[in-house]
Amino acid sequence: MSDLPENLKYAKTHEWSKLEDENVVRIGITDFAQEELGDLVYIELPEIGKQVNAGAQCAVVESVKTASDLFSPVTGTVVAVNETVMDAPEKVNDEPYDTWLFCIKADKPAELDSLMDAVAYQQMVDE
Repeated sequence: MSDLPENLKYAKTHEWSKLEDENVVRIGITDFAQEELGDLVYIELPEIGKQVNAGAQCAVVESVKTASDLFSPVTGTVVAVNETVMDAPEKVNDEPYDTWLFCIKADKPAELDSLMDAVAYQQMVDE
């Protein structure tokens, strides 16, 4: 597995999150997740304006092997989706930490504190 970016937070469900300006959280899937899934062929992203809750399913990625739900790391409103990956899902396989999927304006950015840092996430996937 590639080196994990230390500026991201990681969920047990293999999403990464990055807090940006004005409490916007950028979300993608980890290198571990895309390796396990295999070649991605389809990504269903949430609609802009959708209200999501922390821990709730909000998107789907499909690969040649399986489909997997993605979960929101925070409660808030979807404010952006990366439409490029809908047409070219393989970008996630090529650059999982440079290819974001959607952004949420967090109601409570402190919810990110419950996620893992890079060291804890690495330990989890190594077990």
